[in-house]
Amino acid sequence: MDLNGKIAIVTGAGRGIGRAIAEKMVEYGAKVVVADLAVDTVVRVADELTQDGHEAEAIAVDVTRASSVDRMVRGTVARFGQVDILVNNAGIYAAPGWEDRNRPNDRDWDMIYSVNVKGVSKATDAAVRQMRRRQYGKIINIASVAGRQGGTDNPPYNVSKAGVISLTQAYALELASDNINVNAICPGLLWTPMWERIAKRRIRMDESMGRLSPRRHFNRIVSERIPLGREQTPEDIGNLAVFLASDLSENITGQAINVNGGSRLD
Repeated sequence: MDLNGKIAIVTGAGRGIGRAIAEKMVEYGAKVVVADLAVDTVVRVADELTQDGHEAEAIAVDVTRASSVDRMVRGTVARFGQVDILVNNAGIYAAPGWEDRNRPNDRDWDMIYSVNVKGVSKATDAAVRQMRRRQYGKIINIASVAGRQGGTDNPPYNVSKAGVISLTQAYALELASDNINVNAICPGLLWTPMWERIAKRRIRMDESMGRLSPRRHFNRIVSERIPLGREQTPEDIGNLAVFLASDLSENITGQAINVNGGSRLD
């Protein structure tokens, strides 16, 4: 796979999946804009990538604001001249305080939808204005296996990721005539700060779990639900993102691809 000469924007690139995707993009030759609400974090990521001999730029972005994503795209063009790849990774699991609530409240619904769904749409619209000029583009949305099925932990999150999958299909149809591919990745079970929050909440609300640690609870789920018997990693997601960003995927669009060790087969 070869991304030499390609310019990529990765939102939510300060840590976890987003950072791993940015690292994989530069490994395969792309120049990358690492964008995140936490500007200090992406400055550090960009500095580390640059020190390793790659070209990277840090840009602060709030994906809930159209003016902010517009500045992100304009800044990318000013620095690198074009936008070839957009990875919509920025997302949240819940509003602050979710761990202490038995049921989601309006703030959970509003914040999650604003970031996870509308944020994808805003960033895509901003990038597409540049991609259409060159009749070329690759857009990769980070959804989740949670978008494949409802769940009781946090329904607004599942609904939002189902929305990302649907939005991916809509944009794929709209942008096909502009030679822009739009696909989604559905990560499975990754040990992340989000999953640690989920595990802690489950343990606190279910006395039968006793003194089980969050990590042991996660490991138990992996062993019970994943046929391959191992958790997924941010690097797994980064590898697929590189493929979808490359010209090897030129005839793949509108797809939501699972990376889940076989836990879901749809």
